[in-house]
Amino acid sequence: MQDTTCIICMEPAGDSRSYSTMVCPSCRHAWFHRACIQGMALRAGLRCFQCPLCRDRDTFLGELFSMGIRIPDRSPMWEENNAYASLGGRHGSCDASVCRYPRGREQAEEAGPWELLLCCSCAAQGTHRLCSNLSQSTTSWECNACAGEGTGPSTN
Repeated sequence: MQDTTCIICMEPAGDSRSYSTMVCPSCRHAWFHRACIQGMALRAGLRCFQCPLCRDRDTFLGELFSMGIRIPDRSPMWEENNAYASLGGRHGSCDASVCRYPRGREQAEEAGPWELLLCCSCAAQGTHRLCSNLSQSTTSWECNACAGEGTGPSTN
């Protein structure tokens, strides 16, 4: 094919298959350099390695194994050292300009004036009810960054 591009590095891949230029055996639309697909295989590991275009796994793995691509039997590199562990955590501090809670920004109670409300739009900011002068009946709050962005009603 003419004008093929490696879908990993986005550089020209050549006009035909060769030792250094490969095509996905399933979709036959994904072209890549041998070095690019080898790097991807090393980072993804056996459990997550698949065609980056059609996401075929079985035919793709079998063909690339036979072509000498090394695919380690391990979890992907991006899961090592709990690199994304913080994504599962909940925001847990008061971001009001002046936090009035005597125990500090990092502390909160289950209910009452020191309950920590998270922004109803982004959940990346929080405030104690009393720190933002919110009444006990207020059930949601929106941070200043989200207020006015059309993401929800502002309750400041």
